[in-house]
Amino acid sequence: MLDFPSWKKWLTWATVVVGVLLAVPTLLPGSIGSRVPGWERLPKVNLGLDLAGGSYILLEAQTSDVRNQRLETMRDTIQGEMRRAPRIAIGDISTRGGQISFMVRDTGQIDAVRERLLPLTAGAGLTGQRDWDIAVRDTNTVTMTPTEAGLAQATEQAMVDATEVVRRRVDELGTREPTIIRQGSNRIVVQVPGLQDPQALKELLGKTARLEFKLVDTAADPAALARGQAPIGSQVLPYPTSGGPIAVRRSTIISGDQIADARQEFDPQTGAPIVGIRFNSEGGRRFARVTQENVGKPFAIIVDNSVISAPNINEQILGGAASISGGFTVESANQLAIALRSGKLPVDLSVIEESTISPELGADSIQSGVIAGVIGTLAIVVLMLFAYLRFGIYANIALVVNVLMILGVMALFNATLTLPGIAGFVLTIGAAVDANVLINERIREERRRGRSVNAAVEFGYKEATRAIFDANVTNAIAAVMMFVFGAGPVRGFAVVLIIGIVTSVFTAVTFTRLMVANWLAKRPRELVI
Repeated sequence: MLDFPSWKKWLTWATVVVGVLLAVPTLLPGSIGSRVPGWERLPKVNLGLDLAGGSYILLEAQTSDVRNQRLETMRDTIQGEMRRAPRIAIGDISTRGGQISFMVRDTGQIDAVRERLLPLTAGAGLTGQRDWDIAVRDTNTVTMTPTEAGLAQATEQAMVDATEVVRRRVDELGTREPTIIRQGSNRIVVQVPGLQDPQALKELLGKTARLEFKLVDTAADPAALARGQAPIGSQVLPYPTSGGPIAVRRSTIISGDQIADARQEFDPQTGAPIVGIRFNSEGGRRFARVTQENVGKPFAIIVDNSVISAPNINEQILGGAASISGGFTVESANQLAIALRSGKLPVDLSVIEESTISPELGADSIQSGVIAGVIGTLAIVVLMLFAYLRFGIYANIALVVNVLMILGVMALFNATLTLPGIAGFVLTIGAAVDANVLINERIREERRRGRSVNAAVEFGYKEATRAIFDANVTNAIAAVMMFVFGAGPVRGFAVVLIIGIVTSVFTAVTFTRLMVANWLAKRPRELVI
């Protein structure tokens, strides 16, 4: 146990040095660190919402929209399938009553219709059901009805996608370590440390950003539009900048899924803020084809079912790029660009709860935590010095190194320190010397049995290490369970606890054993501890 090969000594010291150095950027004041080149890129421990202050928002998803979206998507898909060669003639597709229905003009093609529709359905998880039921009534009318199992699966997937879109949008704001978690079946909790004004965050997260390009129906009767009526195959949408509604074709030319990038830019002619968008390869080809086929006709740029602008297609637009204008400010154009760039929300999100935490409150918490940690550390240092003399000095050195290594590891993994994390930190400080107490008491016991100092130290570390590892394994299991099944503050506590368990075992067992072994190698005479 006391024999350390050279490589093991170097590895142990290297681990200690690296862990301590990683903690330095977190401990140095920002005024000093800002003078160091590349300071911003160095890993540091982030402060959570309860310490740094920031914004808390609780979002609720309107999952009822999932059914309507599935109906709209399936209707467009069916139209495309029926146009595929050999073409199958069908009547208008209806989505009334929460189901899709259409008439097949040639009853002899009913079987062919079923063969094309069946691949559009899939199994709904492990329920044994399909996500759509296909039926034929009156010999020539086909209906497709979404099943409850399919709706449940689609809703769950929509919430997973919505959470990821929210995460990407918050990341675009440049914040570090936001907390974004699901709460229940249809809610998302967003905590953004350091953001004191939640209004911009609310506007960004609440924007569905469903972008669509559709052709304008120029044959629509203005009087019918005023009554909210549109020709068959079209729909009425608000057009705020024109002062009235507008009729657009239901078929989508380009959707937000085909956007590769979106940026806030300025119109080169007017200098007004606009949103420049760039399509992916598929979207670019489709946009070029549609603009070529519809020169001289207007098309509508629609965001969240509201027409932003409806310019005329003067010529074929190549290059896979376009721009959106519509009375934007720089801020609103940038928010729309972020929303489009991060992807559309599959469901509408509404803010049902919000709060702002002042950084002064977090500063008080940090100060209280630091005071508690300092008092606890000093008490332990004094106790270990009086109880174990030189071995107490080694235990205290290991304690300080342990504290620094916890900060270093947290910084390395870009972890966030929360108020419960401070509690875990203080708890780790108290528990860090447990291993040394067990080792030192075991050494004393071996000395009372008449063993020499070297033998007593050898057996003390060997026998105590078993109990130390057993105790810390059980603690680690509990900490991992808290991290996996917990949320928010519980996970913050678990993170510090897991890191503290690993570092405390390393410093209390391996590091102190190295220091003791080096000292005994130089002074092998009998000692009293």
